[in-house]
Amino acid sequence: MKSTKGMAVLFSAALLFVSGCGTKPVYNVNGAPVATSKANASLDDVKQAIVRAGAALGWQMRDVKPGHIEGSLYLRTHVAKVDVMFDAKSYSITYKDSTNLDYDGTNIHNNYNGWIQNLEKGVRTQLSLI
Repeated sequence: MKSTKGMAVLFSAALLFVSGCGTKPVYNVNGAPVATSKANASLDDVKQAIVRAGAALGWQMRDVKPGHIEGSLYLRTHVAKVDVMFDAKSYSITYKDSTNLDYDGTNIHNNYNGWIQNLEKGVRTQLSLI
């Protein structure tokens, strides 16, 4: 009886572990408002907030052109790349490319979405400090 309970607990734990390692639809941030305490944040203010947020989380942020930053995150054998489009009123973080994240055109490894949600939270925090 004891071994049956132990096997059931072990099976349940394994099932939970495996189910947490799947893929989910790609999480994008679209048109999030730029919320600052400053009445009129400039394009450069927003850019610097995005760069600071990304750098604090290990992202390499590359200025492509005014209103466009490309972010790259390298973790072990995994690579995530995003486009961050912004102006003084809003910003978006969208999937660009990835390596070893099981992207199939719609879904991606769960960790990717967590990284994007952390980046979004970091951007919001940095914007609130302006």
